[in-house]
Amino acid sequence: MGRVTRGADRSRPRRVAVVTGGSRGAGRGIALALGDKGYTVVVTGRTTRASARHALGGTIEETAAEVTRRGGDGVALPCDHRDDDQTQAVAAEVGERFGHVDVLVNNAFAVPEGLVSPTPFWTKSLDLLAMLDVGLRSSYVMTWAAAPLLIAAGPDRRPLVVMTSGFGATCYMYGPAYGAVKAGVDKMAWDMAVDFQPYGVTVVSLWLGLLRTERTVSALDEVAERYPLSGQGLVTESPEFPGRVIAALDADPHKSDRSGKVLIGAELGHELGVVDIDGQVPASRRPMLGSPPGFHPAVVR
Repeated sequence: MGRVTRGADRSRPRRVAVVTGGSRGAGRGIALALGDKGYTVVVTGRTTRASARHALGGTIEETAAEVTRRGGDGVALPCDHRDDDQTQAVAAEVGERFGHVDVLVNNAFAVPEGLVSPTPFWTKSLDLLAMLDVGLRSSYVMTWAAAPLLIAAGPDRRPLVVMTSGFGATCYMYGPAYGAVKAGVDKMAWDMAVDFQPYGVTVVSLWLGLLRTERTVSALDEVAERYPLSGQGLVTESPEFPGRVIAALDADPHKSDRSGKVLIGAELGHELGVVDIDGQVPASRRPMLGSPPGFHPAVVR
């Protein structure tokens, strides 16, 4: 089967992107959207052809193959992001193959059983703290390991780091553990932007909307009951929409002006002229769920 370019520009060298947690869900969608634009996309995750099949399906190899089919260059690298050694091994492998990273998307996230149960946090299992390991800590470690490769890309290539986050950072959503992860990656983006600024690396936190992932679709009735609705009913985004927004941000010559900021994906998409796969422009959830935080510009070293 021939490759489908879908907007890839063959006159330019491929940009190298690393997307963590890319077997399914938002990570897979982001990887595929970058594939549409001709990126080399390194997809990490635990679910591989050799591992036990996940109930929701998907493997990193399947995602990488679809990236390639769409005109990009998909590379699958197994990684359990709970393990710092495996994370560092991924960075070393990417460095060996490509020498640099242009875009890092920290998307790996643990979804423990009982996360969305509408009960107080003390009635839930401490297993929910897995989100602090794969979600918060893993984003720090992956960026730490990839920092030399982002810097190696050089300011002319204007590298980009994206933390995927959400409205749970500032409103109550699924309890304090979930909120701590989202608020944490938002602040981490701000602080990392300070350290990366001299090297021309842009860092942002991107709030995703309600995505039509495998997990959401499998529990749509339950989600529809709990998720704040607009007057027109439940509004969702495709898992590829955040990837389209990230590609547009990466191409924006003024992206460094946004470094350190927390951005709402739907609003950034509207600003950059991005539409979803159905041609629609998703609505921002800001009126119902709140606004991104602001941080003080003081720097204490």
